[in-house]
This record gives sequence, structure tokens and C-alpha cells, in this order.
Amino acid sequence: MISKPVIAILGPTACGKTRRGVALARSIGGEIISADSRQVYRGMDVGTGKDLSEYGDVPYHLIDVAEAGHRYNLYEYLRDARKALHDIESRGVQPVIVGGTGMYLENLLKGTELPEVPENEELRRSLKGKSIEELTEILAATKQLHNTTDVDTAQRAIRAIEIETYYAEHPEEARKALAPEPVPAVIIGLDVPREDRRRMITERMRRRFDSENMLAEVERLIASGVKPEDLIYYGLEYKYLTLHVIGELSRSEMEEQLETAIHQFAKRQMTWFRGMERRGFNIHWLPYDMDDEDFLESVRALVKDAEC
Repeated sequence: MISKPVIAILGPTACGKTRRGVALARSIGGEIISADSRQVYRGMDVGTGKDLSEYGDVPYHLIDVAEAGHRYNLYEYLRDARKALHDIESRGVQPVIVGGTGMYLENLLKGTELPEVPENEELRRSLKGKSIEELTEILAATKQLHNTTDVDTAQRAIRAIEIETYYAEHPEEARKALAPEPVPAVIIGLDVPREDRRRMITERMRRRFDSENMLAEVERLIASGVKPEDLIYYGLEYKYLTLHVIGELSRSEMEEQLETAIHQFAKRQMTWFRGMERRGFNIHWLPYDMDDEDFLESVRALVKDAEC
């Protein structure tokens, strides 16, 4: 049980969450817990925007905890993040959760506990070869679909069906997952006007190509033995750059499709965060370009109010 509010900083991609989170953690002697579904992978640095140089002496958790090629999932994230939360609090330090993966962040703050669902080989064989549409229909018969995350690939859809089947066969585990103990939190959202968000996404993509050599990172990952299909699974930069490297997209096609996909991704992130508000989470939206000291003072005031 977490005894005092944690601080969470969320927002769409490219809005400066890492910089804000690190500055806050440094000012209060806190430690960062990442809530980013791709920064967990070692060697995937440029495309995930780890910006590790920004952390300096600020400790961080849930970054570089899995090998590229592994398919880290929500169960693993909640297990590892909860362990980090308790470790940080046990030392009297303030946790600062930073990230844009709404599913990870919401379930962590909601207190969701998931059982370790084993693979069901018989079920997987029965689902093999079915289309996304067929798998979506099967999954929709077992649960209400609030988003498309579970069905954006056949592999994820099959895993989601596998989990729901396990819950149906183990109702006691399902009850535990459906009765979470929320984590008290002060949630800060970085509010970015749409046009500013689009501009920053484009500028960051160009910077990653021109000075940070994102393409070389993907080529290095493939050369190290990571399968192209695994990189494609991670989506966005890794999907489109891999398709270019293996010859399925030209350079111009890759850049155009990637930029479109990132804009669409940012829009989905904001849709998720607005959904969190409808589901009862109080997000305090602050301007993304707020003066640094004003931002820190605003967060401190919100935390103080929450602790009273």
C-alpha cells in the first residue's frame, strides 16, 4: 500500500515529459519510474526517445530492463513498476512516474494486479490463421472493447483471448484483477495545442534522422540478431524504419508514413488520457511551455493540497 501520493507526469509524444519529470525529481530528491512501453528495451534508444543524458544523477527505473526482441507486456510492467514503487517509498523517496503509455500508467495508478497467465497451446492452435476481424469478434464476445490496443495485431488479439479464457476458467483470479486498490496520485498533464504538437513531432523526427542517426540504430539491432518482425511489432519508428531496411518501403515512403503514424499515435494518446478523466482520474493540465520554475511551483502546490 502506497502511503502518500505519487506524482505522475503524462502527455503526448514529443511534449517534453522527460525533461519536466527529471527537473521535478531533481528538485524534490525523487526517482523516476518510466511508463513507456518501449523504453524498457535495451538498445532501442533513439527511436524511443530515452534521452538518458537528461537524467544526470536522477535515478530511474523501468528503462533498459528487457532485451530487444522480447515482447514485454502489461503483466510484467505492473509487476516491475509496483516493485519499484515500494522500493522507492521504503527509502522515504518521492516516486515520479513519467510516460505516455496510457494503458501502463492507468493500470498502475488504478492498482490493477494481473495473474501470470500461462500460454494455452491448444487455444492458440485453434485461433491460428484467423483474421484480425475474426479474432476481434471472438474477443468482443468475452469482454467490452474500450480501445484497439488488444487487436492491433493477430498476436496481441490471440493473447487477449488467451487471458480472457484464463479468467473465465479461474474466476478467483478475475475477481482480484477487477477489485484493485488504487495508488494515490497527483497527475500532471502537459497540455499542448494541436499545431504545436504537430510541429514538435515533425522537428523531433527530423532530428532523429539527421543528427541522432535513428536509421543506424535499427540496422544495428537487426545485425545483432533481432528479427525484423519483432521490430515491426514495436510499431512507429521501428516498424517503418525496418520496412525500409528490408526493402519494402523507399526512404520517402518510410518518412511520410512514419510521420503520419506518429501524429495518429499522439492523437490516440490524448484520447486515452481524456478517457482516463471520464473514468475518474483527476488530471491537472499545465501548459507544456510553462516557465520551468512556475511549473515546479505549480506541481509542488498541487502535491501540498493533496497531502492536506
